[in-house]
Amino acid sequence: MLIGGIEMQGIAEREDYGVRDEEALRRLYPATHDLAIQKFQASLGRHAQEFIRRSPFLCIGTQDMAGRADVSPRGDPPGFVRILDPSTLAIPDRPGNNRLDSLSNIIANPVVGLLFVIPGFDDTLRVNGRARLTTDPDLLATMVVNDRVPTLAIVVEVQEIFMHCAKAFRRSHLWDPAYRQDRKEMPSLIKIILDETTGAPDEQAMRAIDDGLEEDYKRTLY
Repeated sequence: MLIGGIEMQGIAEREDYGVRDEEALRRLYPATHDLAIQKFQASLGRHAQEFIRRSPFLCIGTQDMAGRADVSPRGDPPGFVRILDPSTLAIPDRPGNNRLDSLSNIIANPVVGLLFVIPGFDDTLRVNGRARLTTDPDLLATMVVNDRVPTLAIVVEVQEIFMHCAKAFRRSHLWDPAYRQDRKEMPSLIKIILDETTGAPDEQAMRAIDDGLEEDYKRTLY
């Protein structure tokens, strides 16, 4: 089947195979082993703290009061997330697109989930907690990069943490150079947005727009 020039598989979900309650869900899987249950911790131990200090990248999951979810990437030099104490983290907010989806969600609903990633590590660290926003100048002064002070910080009160095993990263071969894909096989970020909305201009005009984005990265990264 072709839709908009794109070949679709034409597979429709059959409603009678839906999983609609936890009891039905649990029947599909073996019981959780003891280690998976025990790995939950209520505060940051020394290994979790070391993991966070090494991590240059995390994803933060938030929801608004209506339950609409958002996941946002955050990246900086390793150690950019400050460990204020074994139960409190602080994440600088760097310049972005100013949609403020995550920040608005935190104001409406403080429950957040964090996933810390370290290049070359197949395991990840997950942190769940409650967040708040602060413009405390003393805290922000510890987060300066290239002489730029973040506008605010996300402070997370840790409620539970645990390490994720390596299966997802090993299945995906995320760090394996043999599985790297050529970014040029897809259009640029802006062309994708324009193609899906108002329509992209011709190749020459598009090249100028893409070059402008690269210049904007250099000018506004911090």
